[in-house]
Amino acid sequence: MAPSLTFFLLLLLTLTLTITTSTPTSKPKTFIILVNPDSKPTIFPTHTNWYTSLLSTTTTTTTTILHTYSTIFNGFSATLSPSQAASLSSHPDILSLFPDTLRYLHTTRSPQFLGLKTSGNSGLLKESDFGSDLVIAVIDTGITPNHKSFNDQDLGPVPTKWKGHCVATSDFPPSSCNKKLIGAKFFSQGYEATNGKINETVETKSPKDTDGHGTHTASIAAGRYVFPASTLGYARGVAAGMAPKARLAAYKVCWNSGCYDSDILAAFDAAVADGVDVISLSVGGVVVPYHLDAIAIGAFAASDAGIFVSASAGNGGPGALTVTNVAPWVTTVGAGTIDRDFPADVKLGNEKIIPGMSIYGGPNLVPGRMYPLVYGGSSQAGNGGDGYSSSLCLEGSLDPNFVKGKIVLCDRGINSRTAKGEVVKKAGGAGMVLANAVFDGEGLVADCHVLPATAVGAAGGDAIRKYLTEAKKPVATIEFKGTRLGVRPAPVVASFSARGTNPETPEIVKPDVIAPGLNILAAWPDSVGPSGVPSDKRKTEFNILSGTSMACPHVSGLAALLKAAHPEWTPASIRSALMTTAYTVDNRGQTMIDESTGNVSSVLDYGAGHVHPEKAMDPGLVYDISSYDYVDFLCNLNYTTKNIQVITRKNADCSGAKRAGHAGNLNYPSLSAVFQQYGKHKMSTHFIRTVTNVGDPNSVYQVTIRPPSGMVVTVQPEKLAFRRVGQKLSFLVRVQAREIKLSPGSSTMKDGSIVWSDGKHTVTSPLLVTLQQPL
Repeated sequence: MAPSLTFFLLLLLTLTLTITTSTPTSKPKTFIILVNPDSKPTIFPTHTNWYTSLLSTTTTTTTTILHTYSTIFNGFSATLSPSQAASLSSHPDILSLFPDTLRYLHTTRSPQFLGLKTSGNSGLLKESDFGSDLVIAVIDTGITPNHKSFNDQDLGPVPTKWKGHCVATSDFPPSSCNKKLIGAKFFSQGYEATNGKINETVETKSPKDTDGHGTHTASIAAGRYVFPASTLGYARGVAAGMAPKARLAAYKVCWNSGCYDSDILAAFDAAVADGVDVISLSVGGVVVPYHLDAIAIGAFAASDAGIFVSASAGNGGPGALTVTNVAPWVTTVGAGTIDRDFPADVKLGNEKIIPGMSIYGGPNLVPGRMYPLVYGGSSQAGNGGDGYSSSLCLEGSLDPNFVKGKIVLCDRGINSRTAKGEVVKKAGGAGMVLANAVFDGEGLVADCHVLPATAVGAAGGDAIRKYLTEAKKPVATIEFKGTRLGVRPAPVVASFSARGTNPETPEIVKPDVIAPGLNILAAWPDSVGPSGVPSDKRKTEFNILSGTSMACPHVSGLAALLKAAHPEWTPASIRSALMTTAYTVDNRGQTMIDESTGNVSSVLDYGAGHVHPEKAMDPGLVYDISSYDYVDFLCNLNYTTKNIQVITRKNADCSGAKRAGHAGNLNYPSLSAVFQQYGKHKMSTHFIRTVTNVGDPNSVYQVTIRPPSGMVVTVQPEKLAFRRVGQKLSFLVRVQAREIKLSPGSSTMKDGSIVWSDGKHTVTSPLLVTLQQPL
């Protein structure tokens, strides 16, 4: 890039915490520096040393440069002392400077469940040639090369557009890559700046996956067909990703203690430069304004380059306002169940059966034998302390003299579910029952435990505790029942899946959609035990994991298929197709339920609904959005011109945008109205939407309105007549609400929908209305 262009492209900043005002002797921290685009190029002699020139103007101390960014933005990250940071932040050429921030991972039958058929002469897989020319970037923990899921048999040459490569190391030789895995890089400088040098006896500084998460997510997105596949004998069948012929590029940014924004940004920068078509990111953190959110800013630049970005919604459910990765240019994916589970029930001495879930491959408990049952939180079970640690079965908390040979009831929380089993096993326990807390509800996750163990819901845990108090000699056993198919109801919104509303911008409904994320079978490195605990030396080629981390790559792979079938579609068009064709009923024909409560779920839980790939291939109409539409959206959120530049690298004239409407007028496939009551008896707002015909020429769409309870919703016009494919037509939605009695600071939400249909296509937009009573 020519030096004269450097200062007319924004540098990207990272997610911020407040800058610490500590003494100059405080420990240096990692920062990302944003330079004012109006700076004079003369202060930086060349592109290669402009950042060192800038640093030399503010300090004489040697400073470590971690990353330089040159594709989606120009900039660098560096380790600075507080005094250096303070000096740079006041420098006239610095637009902004922010501390690096830590993120965390959001941690087959799903193609069949999604209706992706491999036979026949039509369908999304056939139409897209299984995604063969598309490249999916997976920003995660790396990848396991030479896994069967990543073989390149019968694949054509690497797409000519591809500019990336594989970074070779001692444990990741050049032969690690092939026509399937066409790119692999790693980024650790930000992580090491805070945590010190990586311990290479535990993990490796290479693209190789020593965790398993990245391998799992990559194979969900684009794994080849592998048969037979199973985990410890469970879920036997064919393993396959969403886009089996799509190419993969792995960008390793996550290490033992997490993933740093400076490294994530380096991965975004590399992925866009390399020429990927889709970016899949199963990582998240706290929600902050978009100009302070590194993932949002990196994703905007990718979207601006025509790249679809899919990100996990987070695992903070079932509580409200837990959804993350909420920028409207990111497709935010929550998790649902599929019609397969792994029952492992608890049988109590009083003959009561408590339903549970587990993946355990043996050795099993003795058939027909009942084992003594104890609660980890009882006074005898604990190894000293107040019983809290032992109730959670934390490391070293259980008394081996008491729990040996017994089944131990442990409460969920603090440490990982499989780690609790390891603690019980170390103490000599015969088995474990893991009980959900009240907040977890009835949602069950199947884990590959290291001893006979199962998970039960909150109600089941209460029933077991009641039995423990009533029985003189409580006993139990665990009955493992293998793999069960055809489960009803399915899909169900997974208990852990993060929920709305959007805590940053309630005018944009998040999550956008849900996809399979519970108990998903996918590729796994044989160097990592399936439970993930260090003592687990079992080997398996496939593992079963749960999380929105697993849901996200389903959508990433589907986006690659849709892009292959419709090369002209923008990222917003692809998201629109997935959203407007999503469904909200289960395999019983009833509205999807919320796993945590068993009650009916809502837009807050599933967004537009569960993805339906085959229908998304032919959605009829799409809601398209340009980068400048997003600029207008930010204007209507009252972002400053400077902050909009930080996000979009574009100069913003907000006068026209603010005259045109409000933030809810972004041409999004869902609609969200937020009313502050302030004593008003009647409230109203309007939305303007524009749809593009991607279905049939000479088609006429009629609207059907399902208004939220107690609201009046009108649409004008009620009919849209298209003469050609590609034609755009607009309509206006007006929402009217009446004041309802609410206590100060409280709110209520109602949802409905607006459906356009030409008799062949059904284009559905969820409508969410929120009434708030100010304090």
